[in-house]
Amino acid sequence: MRTRVRVRKSLLLGAAVATVLATVLSLALSHGIARADPLTGAIFTTVADGSEVNSNIYPSKDAVYLDGGPGPGAPQGAAGLPDGSYVFQVTNPSGKTLLSTDQAGCRQFTVLNGIINSVQPAITFGCAHVTGTDVDHGATTVQLFPFNDTPNNGGEYKAWATPLANYLAGCEALGVSNGLDVVDCGFANGQNGSKHGFIPSDSKTDNFKVKGQVAPEIDTRFHGDVSNALLDGRMISWTDTLGAQNQKWSYLNLALDVNHEAHVEAPEIGTHLIRIDNQAGCSVDDVTVTNTQTGKTYSTGVLGPQTVSVNISSSLKSGTTIFIDVWCLNI
Repeated sequence: MRTRVRVRKSLLLGAAVATVLATVLSLALSHGIARADPLTGAIFTTVADGSEVNSNIYPSKDAVYLDGGPGPGAPQGAAGLPDGSYVFQVTNPSGKTLLSTDQAGCRQFTVLNGIINSVQPAITFGCAHVTGTDVDHGATTVQLFPFNDTPNNGGEYKAWATPLANYLAGCEALGVSNGLDVVDCGFANGQNGSKHGFIPSDSKTDNFKVKGQVAPEIDTRFHGDVSNALLDGRMISWTDTLGAQNQKWSYLNLALDVNHEAHVEAPEIGTHLIRIDNQAGCSVDDVTVTNTQTGKTYSTGVLGPQTVSVNISSSLKSGTTIFIDVWCLNI
């Protein structure tokens, strides 16, 4: 083991060890819905031209757009969403309260070659959402508005996207024969029950804020082996408290207050999982976790690829960051 690792670990002995899971357990769907292969790719909230705003905090609800495909910091060849038709919604962070106010048929978009290319067939309902154009990949961005104010005191929201077929199946499990004709087809309790037709494990989610206080965040940083430089274009997989997964890449944009980090904004209260895999330019060595509110840093106690469990509690103050630092070998 390298001297640097020994020194870091000796300083961290006796600290609490993070709960580390070797893999994220697959979640069985409730209501007898058949499990499809995990949904690949990513979504992220953005502004009309596809550039992220500062810490994903937006000045107004109509400023928030949805983008799919390679996210900020992702390599150009990163996989986007699978081609096909999708439905989206906006909820409070727990997913219990549907905030989108138009019928689901209006909240559709299509993906071609890994990026959003239109809001068809929403146009056929005569209520397609406003769109913009992504400056990086030429993708279509979709305005999430209209949606109601969140009941969350911190001004936090959750955006969802799921394949159309999965959405229809989720609604049918709740007794709604055609979910596109309604605003809300219902809610099922349980971690992987249908949330208004959206099955978490078959969906992508991204959290965002509109004004309000600065929310806690989870930021993962990748460190080079020799130079200790922070590395961009490295990926983590984030599983939220509902079991929905999304991918985030580390990147730099000082104007947006993104400092070589894979950034999870406004995570809701509960346990979030950050999966760190070996990837091009990073063979995972040790991993440490820092809470900026307490100032404490501890090692996970595991070398190599791992899943770090991060508990977001109500006691975290505004602006707290949980840093996950990944130390890479073989750069």
